[in-house]
Amino acid sequence: MKSRDTLIRLKRFQVDEKRRRVAQIEMMIAEFDRMAADLDREIAAEEHKAGISDPNHFAYPTYARAAAQRRDNLRMSAQNLHTQLDDAKAELGEAFEELKRAESLEDRERATERALDPAISQMGQVRAMRATA
Repeated sequence: MKSRDTLIRLKRFQVDEKRRRVAQIEMMIAEFDRMAADLDREIAAEEHKAGISDPNHFAYPTYARAAAQRRDNLRMSAQNLHTQLDDAKAELGEAFEELKRAESLEDRERATERALDPAISQMGQVRAMRATA
């Protein structure tokens, strides 16, 4: 019984750890998206100030070009994180299923023990009666 409790605690810890990982990745994606949106606004402001919106123009603002590169890098990183997020969600699902199996096993074990308790107690009473007779 102790080992089953330990197993369930371990499975719960693993599920919690996977949940934290999923939440962490989601927060990183949201942060990267926010930063990319900020860079989009900065690029638009720089282009408006310079009066040039064509990145191929020779006088296109250097800051806007650098910000666009950073924005593109952030978007690429967010895409990579989406792949990691899918994997982390799959791992969370597997860990959750393992926890449910362990809990189900424990529930069945306890139900069996409860069903056997009256029978064992009755056997003890029969033995006691035989011993006194």
